[in-house]
Amino acid sequence: MRIKNSMARFFGILVMPAICAAAIVYFGYYTLWGTRGILALTDVRARLSVEEDRLASLKADRDRLEHRIALLRSGSEDPDLVEEIARGQMLGSSPGQIAVPRERR
Repeated sequence: MRIKNSMARFFGILVMPAICAAAIVYFGYYTLWGTRGILALTDVRARLSVEEDRLASLKADRDRLEHRIALLRSGSEDPDLVEEIARGQMLGSSPGQIAVPRERR
């Protein structure tokens, strides 16, 4: 009986607090230095700002292309845009090249 009481006392005094302390240390470590911890937050915010800038750039490109497509819809074609596309495809022009139309004879 005496051994049983001493074991219960030992377990209650030393082992339970040690287990609780180990759990607190484990979760505290991952709260600060884990992959989703507080210190990783700055890296995540930096990557988020880069991706937000990329998203804004892609949205601007998409808006520009949607505007060009709207100019080419049937019934409301923009003659300047049609001529620009035709010159680009027919003349094999490069950026910055100027095509001067000739008078027809």
